[in-house]
Amino acid sequence: MEGNNIVGLKQGAQNISMEPGGQIELSGAPLETLHQTRAEVNSHLCQVKAVGEELGIGFLGLGFQPKWALSDMPIMPKAKFEIARNYMPKVGSSGLDMMFRTCSVQVNLDYGSEQDMIMKLRAAIALQPIATAIFANYPLKEGKLSGFLSLRSYTYTDTDSDRTGMLPFVFDSSFGFERYVDYVLDVPMYFVYRNKRHINRTGMSFQDFMAGKLPQVPGERPTLNDWEIHLGSIYPEVRLKRYLEMRGADGGPFSTLCALPAFWAGLLYDDESLRCITDMIVDWTSEERDMLRRKVPVTGLKTQFRGGYVRDLAENLVKLAKERAHGSWFLE
Repeated sequence: MEGNNIVGLKQGAQNISMEPGGQIELSGAPLETLHQTRAEVNSHLCQVKAVGEELGIGFLGLGFQPKWALSDMPIMPKAKFEIARNYMPKVGSSGLDMMFRTCSVQVNLDYGSEQDMIMKLRAAIALQPIATAIFANYPLKEGKLSGFLSLRSYTYTDTDSDRTGMLPFVFDSSFGFERYVDYVLDVPMYFVYRNKRHINRTGMSFQDFMAGKLPQVPGERPTLNDWEIHLGSIYPEVRLKRYLEMRGADGGPFSTLCALPAFWAGLLYDDESLRCITDMIVDWTSEERDMLRRKVPVTGLKTQFRGGYVRDLAENLVKLAKERAHGSWFLE
């Protein structure tokens, strides 16, 4: 609850929340197999459809709102959304579109050690534009062709440079947990949650919070919950928490919602495929990774790369994922 409004649902280890423009987000339970993921997604979509039919509402699995202008979009009754809505135009031209008109599907994968995290995070960041190309799912904006194959992905390129992007420091030889923490500490805050209130702290440093120097809560230092909230307020292409969160794919229908975890599990959960990917990306430059990030939202699988096309990379990666993933029939 927030005030008198229901703003989320919980059932076991699953959570359902509303994003700023009314997008419904299922945060699924940690599961062991792709088959369990498929069953969970199917159950969720059946529930959404049943409730929607009662209310005369339909839902679309798309990467971008197909018809409505930004001014037509509602805002869900959460104080943190109002704080972000006022802050976004100060740091980028597409932040409000990102909030209200985009929809993605994300996959969370475990890591077993710091070194395992480093290998998986580097592979996931380098390949995230390839996933964007494979799962690109909406070229329209307000009923007209937008010039992009993934308009959702493009909006993140001018949302807020402090909290988005391809994280080039991940590929430094000294990278590890501590370096990622340093990065997050430098990302400006959105708010502090105290006494059931969201206190606007946009632009303030978490470092200052650590030192007890936030004006609104003088002398107070952050809790672990404050840190977890702050971790969730950054939106790089892959987000590191107690798991790795793949953030590059557009929202889509049931088939692609199930294909995405099969794709990433096949690539990152198998030692041999992870080694193959590590060898493949080892000499990709920061400039090449950024180029893919910029161009793929426009040209998708037809993006040129090293004398070939992203399509060539995508075909090889899907083949590798199908060979290595248990339950790879999701990719058929």
